[in-house]
Amino acid sequence: MGKVAFVFPGQGSQKVGMGRDAFDSSGAARAVFEEVDEALGEALSQLCFEGPEDELKLTANTQPAVLTASIATLRALDAEFDVVAGHSLGEYSAHVAAGTLELADAVRLVRKRGQYMQEAVTVLSSNRSVRKSRESSSR
Repeated sequence: MGKVAFVFPGQGSQKVGMGRDAFDSSGAARAVFEEVDEALGEALSQLCFEGPEDELKLTANTQPAVLTASIATLRALDAEFDVVAGHSLGEYSAHVAAGTLELADAVRLVRKRGQYMQEAVTVLSSNRSVRKSRESSSR
């Protein structure tokens, strides 16, 4: 028999409603969303299921949301696997699946990761605007 592998997605795979089917049909998936909501001190599950999309697309929200939906789906499947891997953010889901990182720790970590990435983009955008403004005024 062949080997079973799960490869977890990175940011960009998010959409409003993700994880809802797993939540509704699986106690294991529901427990994942409840654990994450408690770890973050907010209803990330509601953001995943209902949006709004512009809030879900914020990197600080997207990253824990994708991780949560990925692990909820895996646990709903209750499947055995031989190998896990992930693309970018998906590496954290792979660690949780492999048992090398606890879910609550992982979701808090990727929340911070997302916040730092979001801040970096804001700083870079601000620096570009200042530079463009200076270039325009020196002409």
